[in-house]
Amino acid sequence: MMKRLFLIIYVIAAALPLSASEPWSVERCMQYAADHSHGVRQQQFALEDSRAVKTQAIGAFLPSVYGSVDGQINFGRAIDPSTNTYTDVSTLYNGYGLQASLVVFDGLQRYNNLRLAKANVAMGRSGVRAEKDDVALKVYKAYMDLVYCEGAVSQTAKKRDESRELLRQTSVMAEVGQKSEADVAQMRATLAADDYELTHMQSQTTKALLALKQQMNFPIADTLIVEKPSVDAPLQSSDNAYNIYNVALKTNPRIAQAESSVAAARYALRAARGAFLPTLSLSGGVSTSFFRNMDVGGHAPFCKQFKNNAGEYVALSLSIPIFNRLGSVSSVRSRRIALDRARESLNYERSELQRIIAEAVADVENSAKEVLKMQDQVEADSLAAYLTTRKFEEGIASSIDVRTAAVTLLQSRAKLLQSQLTMAYNQRLLAYYKGEKLWTDQ
Repeated sequence: MMKRLFLIIYVIAAALPLSASEPWSVERCMQYAADHSHGVRQQQFALEDSRAVKTQAIGAFLPSVYGSVDGQINFGRAIDPSTNTYTDVSTLYNGYGLQASLVVFDGLQRYNNLRLAKANVAMGRSGVRAEKDDVALKVYKAYMDLVYCEGAVSQTAKKRDESRELLRQTSVMAEVGQKSEADVAQMRATLAADDYELTHMQSQTTKALLALKQQMNFPIADTLIVEKPSVDAPLQSSDNAYNIYNVALKTNPRIAQAESSVAAARYALRAARGAFLPTLSLSGGVSTSFFRNMDVGGHAPFCKQFKNNAGEYVALSLSIPIFNRLGSVSSVRSRRIALDRARESLNYERSELQRIIAEAVADVENSAKEVLKMQDQVEADSLAAYLTTRKFEEGIASSIDVRTAAVTLLQSRAKLLQSQLTMAYNQRLLAYYKGEKLWTDQ
């Protein structure tokens, strides 16, 4: 029984590292970054603040109700509350009141402030989404950089193994007199160069992994293994930048954020103009009191005075602004400038979006052409490297020729991988501007 229990514990413990080291897809990395990014959290705090301001704007339409309690003791000459005449005895006085007031009309300031708060909430939502998308694109780029480094390490390690095998063959051929010691020394130099390049690329891979973790706000000490994405995606046909731009105007969060900013500035201007109009307020309340002479007894009981002294009132007041030291004029002017600034920012975002989309379309087309050209170049360099190696084995080519051909093939393969990853990134970026989600929330 104990043996079986230990076996179960061992199996569970052995399975934990496997689940912890499960490869992460790029979509999972983007979603993690969107949920844990510091920038996204700051935008979410700003959104919550806008929602609190909206609640306050809604509360401005409700009446304000407040109660009051006061007490005082008069010494010497004072008015006797029972006879309303002067007296020189000490008097204790308590007052109680309950008042309510409601603004009936204030030049639509509350209405425009409410719409301003709603526009700020909408702007906050767009800001959160825009920040998430920006973080996701940065993570996607860092992810592709890491995949490139890992691919370069794999290719460099393969070339290092080929150089080691070629060094062994050259050493054997030198022992039988078919190769010189110079050829052996050249092959050792080639192997040493490959070892250095492999070490260098491993260092670059470590830096790329740290950069990805930083973009994701992922714990540095935790293990993160990424899966290799498919880079053999079909080449997309040419897209019309103008059509994509029209779609992006309706779906891009930066545009929505800028439009909400214009709406907020417009309502703020209207609220400022409302300060020039009169304000009509309605108020009402009840009050009562209790008093007693401190020097003479015989006052009425508290309950009786509380009931007999009770009174109610209703008031309607009209406040007409005449002069407030140019405060309203300055406020209107300032908010008009803010509206013009928001409109200019919206125009800038639209023109910048149009430029980015046109650039993305061109990048997709150019990267697709580069992939095709690099595929042809890799095939040609592979054949050249193979023939050069065969010639070296037959004594026709030199060791320098072999090294040059191998280095050229390695560079071509690295450029092909980089071109494929660049094309994948450009295609994902263009799909984003077409309205597709960067990742799907789990």
